[in-house]
Amino acid sequence: MKSIRLMLLWMLLGAFCAPVAAQQKPAFKVIAFYTAKNDRAHISFVHEANNWFPKIAETYHFTYDSTSNWELLNAEFLADYQVVLFLDTRPEDPLQRQAFQEYVEHGGGFIGFHFAGFALTPSAYPQNWDWYHNEFLGSGSYKSNTWRPTSAVLRVENNRHPATANLPATFRSAPNEWYRWENDLTANPDIEILLSIDPQSFPLGTGPKPHEIWHEGYYPVVWTNKNYHMLYINMGHNDIDYEQGTNKTLSFTFANDAQNQLIIDALLWLGKAGQTPH
Repeated sequence: MKSIRLMLLWMLLGAFCAPVAAQQKPAFKVIAFYTAKNDRAHISFVHEANNWFPKIAETYHFTYDSTSNWELLNAEFLADYQVVLFLDTRPEDPLQRQAFQEYVEHGGGFIGFHFAGFALTPSAYPQNWDWYHNEFLGSGSYKSNTWRPTSAVLRVENNRHPATANLPATFRSAPNEWYRWENDLTANPDIEILLSIDPQSFPLGTGPKPHEIWHEGYYPVVWTNKNYHMLYINMGHNDIDYEQGTNKTLSFTFANDAQNQLIIDALLWLGKAGQTPH
């Protein structure tokens, strides 16, 4: 009789613990790659991101890991993750590039922030990866930017996408250095623009150089490629006190509720849609 009671007790405990264990299992796993060596504004953003994402991961029950070791960008390592983030750069090694391409071509999710889309020839980051810049991102090379980092009013171009469904029609962003691109994204049928700079933002930037202030034009800042589970987000450049020499961070990318909602919803969409390549 005693053994029967013990067996029933173990069965009850098992029934109770099973759903608890299931609830604790992460919904998906995210790995962020970064360099954090060039430009204090990008370094500041990377440190901010690596503080913010773990908190969001805990709230929304996914796993967030980050690394500056780009050698881990290989098929064996990526097989354990549903979403890859590039926080500030992109890989240079051909084998790492191939592993990433195969990852997203087999359904893996991706978000690239700000400098992850940068390419300029000649520079330390030349446009020498056609698939990534022209086919995947669609943007081609970097063309110009605003200065200094300035908040902009952003307009939602598609409120039916999972990443933008919970955003207002327009909202004011955190300060950022805004990029202009070589390619016309509106002419690419594979690209779906989700956010752009609303005209009420103009003039955008403070200079001092005249070309660093935008007065008109159409500037996409968040988009997706319909052939992949991906998002490019132009935000990711904090304002830094260069002038006074303190190098203090003057603005924070994740100190903006609407912008944060975009990133959270994008991650939840990608985590659900992304498939770990086999």
